[in-house]
Amino acid sequence: MMLQTLKGRSLLTWLDYTAEEIRSLLDFSRLLKAEKNRTQGRLAGKTIALLFEKRSTRTRCAFETAFGEEGGHPVFLSTADIQLGAKESIEDTARVLGRMFSAIQFRGFKQSTVETLAEYSGVPVYNGLTDSFHPTQALADIMTIEENFGPAGGKKLCFVGDGRNNVARSLMVICAKLGLHFTVITPPALNPGDALTGQCRILAAASGADITVTADPAAVEGAEAVYTDVWVSMGEEAKREERLALLRPYQVNRALMDRTGRRDSIFLHCLPAVKGEEVTPEVIDGPQSRAWDEAENRKHTIKAIILATLG
Repeated sequence: MMLQTLKGRSLLTWLDYTAEEIRSLLDFSRLLKAEKNRTQGRLAGKTIALLFEKRSTRTRCAFETAFGEEGGHPVFLSTADIQLGAKESIEDTARVLGRMFSAIQFRGFKQSTVETLAEYSGVPVYNGLTDSFHPTQALADIMTIEENFGPAGGKKLCFVGDGRNNVARSLMVICAKLGLHFTVITPPALNPGDALTGQCRILAAASGADITVTADPAAVEGAEAVYTDVWVSMGEEAKREERLALLRPYQVNRALMDRTGRRDSIFLHCLPAVKGEEVTPEVIDGPQSRAWDEAENRKHTIKAIILATLG
């Protein structure tokens, strides 16, 4: 494992990590999951500040339980609790928290906020979700795919829905790094962006991955995994009717899953799901769904990231 190279590092996006470093975290995550009932107190005496602008179930619970089970002390802080960018600058908040905590997690809107926290705090900072990226989710997604199909390289993952989504963008990056073929199936108006797509295609040329962006749902053919997320992201509620009209042809339902042509294809969703919109109940609650394994794997992958970066 290359875990020794990760000590003191922040995780803001997988663009900052090599394929070998990501692989070492996946291997470590599997080891931690296997020993999940035998925690070892490896974070005794450590503390983490959990900063939340956006609500959360899985991210908050994964960070709190992962840190607490290893003997560390997590402290939850919402924007109602601290002056994050209000009466106090983000830079000054970062300086103060870096003096008091071993690490910081941020879940909120701007990618620039988590980048500023990392620049000024002097401790590892973890991106628990921004409008641009959701790296801890993507690592759990790859872990789930590998639990079902073995090493990710050469497999095919399709994201169906809002291609600008932070999960879709993070999956594009991690797949390009690991050699996993990744297809975004989305209306042209919701493409993930030429800049990131181009950057990922350069990475994919080295790993052997194919990065595809298309509006055609038939592109799920041959996919081991089909992924979707909510059609209306946090902060975009005013665009709900517009998004629903645009994305209805991209619902993941039984007919779409059948178009993979594989009986062993699995369904993934980062949750929470709006059943009957982006996915039908028969798919997410059916035998092909791995959404609940995926949710559990958030905890094991986050624990791996924390333990590796805190040494």
